[in-house]
Amino acid sequence: MITLSDDLGHLSYVVTGDGPPVVLVHAGIADHHMWDAVVPALAERHTVIRYDLRGFGQSAPPSGPFTETDDLRRLLDHLGHERVRLVGASWGGRVALDFALTHPERVHSLAVLAAPWRGYDWGAEMIAYDAAETQALAAGDLDAAVAVNLDMWVRGPARSWDDVAPGLADRLRGPVRTSLVNQDVVGEHSQGGARADVSTLSVPTLVGIGKLDVADFQDIGRRYAAEIPGAVLVEFPTAAHLIALDAPDALTAALIPFLAR
Repeated sequence: MITLSDDLGHLSYVVTGDGPPVVLVHAGIADHHMWDAVVPALAERHTVIRYDLRGFGQSAPPSGPFTETDDLRRLLDHLGHERVRLVGASWGGRVALDFALTHPERVHSLAVLAAPWRGYDWGAEMIAYDAAETQALAAGDLDAAVAVNLDMWVRGPARSWDDVAPGLADRLRGPVRTSLVNQDVVGEHSQGGARADVSTLSVPTLVGIGKLDVADFQDIGRRYAAEIPGAVLVEFPTAAHLIALDAPDALTAALIPFLAR
């Protein structure tokens, strides 16, 4: 990976392919590798940019106040891209939304996959997950906290581990651990994102939900699709929360014509 250093540490990124630029922003329990299966097809048509958010993957945790929106703007300025297509998953989807709300002139189109909704009234599944993770971390049991996250976000509530692709949990175990180790310092320094109404978005938007995901995130996806003007909703029947990992072929088939608009 390539390193972009600044006063707060550094961001690590990788660029593949050639053509109109597409930026892929990873989920909050992952890193840039979560996109590995979709990059080859996208890179036949696009310059594909992947980076690790601060405190994730190979990017250093922040040493002071920052915003994910500023980080993405700085990376695009460094690479010389004035306007890009943005694809974000889970927390990365929220980062992509915030960037589009803050810098709409720099976004050609936006794809949001299982992104959270600020201030959402979470249901019982999410409350139980948060309590289990908090308990494990308070006890100093990082392995248990990793297991809680893998069970929630990789397996999901609608299937058994036998239904999950072999090796998928092991691929994410390291990135989840890194995110948990750094989450306190990231949370301490993060300045939050845009507070604007998503109904003000004017860029073409695709919203993706996994039909095997937590019910709250399916509801949120439908809310985004209803409130973002002209947004297209795509449902992935075989995917839980991490669509790029569960259904990479179906996701690629949806993204290629959308990004070509």
